[in-house]
Amino acid sequence: MTAPTPTASDTPHPRSILRERRFIRLWCGTTASGLATWALPFILGLAVLDRTLTAAGLGVVLATRTAGFLVAVPISGVLADRYSRRAVVLWAGLAGALASPVIALGLGRSVLLMSLAAAVVGAGQGACRPAFQALTAEVVDADRRQPANAAITLAVRVTTLAAPTATALLAVVLNTWTLLVGTGLLWLLAALLPPQGLRAPAPTADRAPPLKEFGEGVREARRHPWFLAGLAALAAVIFTGYSATGVALPLISRDRYGTEAVLAGALTAYTVGALIGAVLMARWKPRAQGWAALVGLALYGFAPLSLLLPVHPAVVFAAYALAGLGIELFNVPWFTATQREVEPRLLARVSSLDFLISYGLAPVGLAFLAPAIDAFGWQPVLAACALVCFLAPAAAALVPSSRGFSRQERK
Repeated sequence: MTAPTPTASDTPHPRSILRERRFIRLWCGTTASGLATWALPFILGLAVLDRTLTAAGLGVVLATRTAGFLVAVPISGVLADRYSRRAVVLWAGLAGALASPVIALGLGRSVLLMSLAAAVVGAGQGACRPAFQALTAEVVDADRRQPANAAITLAVRVTTLAAPTATALLAVVLNTWTLLVGTGLLWLLAALLPPQGLRAPAPTADRAPPLKEFGEGVREARRHPWFLAGLAALAAVIFTGYSATGVALPLISRDRYGTEAVLAGALTAYTVGALIGAVLMARWKPRAQGWAALVGLALYGFAPLSLLLPVHPAVVFAAYALAGLGIELFNVPWFTATQREVEPRLLARVSSLDFLISYGLAPVGLAFLAPAIDAFGWQPVLAACALVCFLAPAAAALVPSSRGFSRQERK
């Protein structure tokens, strides 16, 4: 008699990633850095409201933070591959912890001092990102990286809701100076909580000049056609769809609907959709992961599409919920595939290339969209944004290795 084929319920499940102490430490450190990152703009916004910081000063401080982030990302990718990833996280978190009180010290006194400190905080944020990405691959075994990445991205989405809410509640009993110092404590947790990875630093004799080492990471990225195609699609969506969210949505909410409630509702719907997507991707592993991820990325096109015509606000909310859902359908397999496919000793450099291009194009797109709207009008620009969001992932899907985000396609 033939033995019955085991079903999914008969197969023993591996221990939940949420029961692993080392991963919980990593998750808490990542969450702390996310809370500090998202809280800072809202705290500085409160400083504008109580007139200890001007709107122009706010713009300068946030711009220097972004500049610090972009400068640090490629450098930290090299350092995280050259030395211990845990050490890079430690020093990046300590930089944020030390610089945050300096921002508070400059509040109401010197925008220059605040800007310099904000650049250091941004550099710490930029250094953390590729190091955390590579450290995850060291702390979590390959079979459980997808749920691990889903748990991390879930934390990121929760912080986007929790940080402004917590900031507003704490502002009732604490002043802006104390809140800024509090972000330094969060950076300290981000520095101290993550566990040590398993990878030994590269031998000193193998170290080349930093620029050459970063170039080695770029060459590694070029070995993976699915990565280049997916990164190009992601950059196109961020350049257009994200810009529509950042520039067009607030203006349309005010001018077409006469209330900021549409802006708040759309952003909340986006976050809720992203939370649902992260929960879904913790367990769902589609056969063609790459194609499923690119379909999810294309869903962002519904966001600018919903702003084209004077539709009911519920349609806008639904479109942004779809966009949020889709971005996590893309993010989780994307991070997991990068950790699986890229040579481990080059992982931080390839991840830094990812963050540099995707995050680097965001402010460029924001600066480009407003003049484009003035020159061509709302509808042509939003239609073009939606079209790019739909077509860029479709073009990436034509690359043969994009089906499973792997050079050796899985059947």
